Amino acid sequence: MNTYTPLPDVMVAPNGARRGKTDHSALPITDDEVIETAISCHAAGAGGIHIHIRDSDGEHLLDAARYRALLTRLNDVVPNMYLQITSEAAGRYDTATQQAMVRDLKPEHVSVALREMVRRDADWPVATEFYAWALDADVAIQHILYSPAELTTFLKAAASGRIPGAHFQLQFVLGTYDASEVSIPANLSGFLGLLNEAPVQLTFDWMLCAFGKEETECLVHALKNGGKARVGFENSLWNADGTLAKDNAARVREVIGAAHRP
Repeated sequence: MNTYTPLPDVMVAPNGARRGKTDHSALPITDDEVIETAISCHAAGAGGIHIHIRDSDGEHLLDAARYRALLTRLNDVVPNMYLQITSEAAGRYDTATQQAMVRDLKPEHVSVALREMVRRDADWPVATEFYAWALDADVAIQHILYSPAELTTFLKAAASGRIPGAHFQLQFVLGTYDASEVSIPANLSGFLGLLNEAPVQLTFDWMLCAFGKEETECLVHALKNGGKARVGFENSLWNADGTLAKDNAARVREVIGAAHRP
């Protein structure tokens, strides 16, 4: 079994694939802004950063060379920070392009959505080969799962070997970008109940993300139930009281502070 660096207790997701400066002036778009944000959020207590890059028009980009250059710079300025890239499609990339970018870059840490690797049942053979390659290449995948139903599919695939390995990093999602589903802390129980019933040979390191002003409450709930938290402007621009956060570092500080209160 490969041994990966554990997920940090708190990871900042400072920009994502969709929001821009019109949403918040402090949302980082350029590589220089991402670096500045990584430094400030690390100082605020974030142990890791979930990295998206943008093209010259500020649009979501998957590009191995650009990622490689940014990771080199980040390793210089925040050498102790957990650096995770995204493979998100965001409506711009197909599965083959996503996988090709990850293979080219061969990052230490990457998030991969199960629903983007397996869009239909016929995708399983290629997906299994990709997951096996990542395991052999020591590329730590954090598997993004948007619902308990997706977690059920994942657990069956892990137990059968369709997703090789015995220890898995998971990202659970509460709520939606368009606010059609509100993030509710109690809904985490649907994920955790399934983990408790998973085969004993499988182990997990899990993290939660949530949306809107409910983000803080949801993430504190995760931290107090043995999980990790992903916080930041990718998912929420707001503090728990509904006010607009000053920047990503402010969101990190609020979540950490709330988690340490009795």
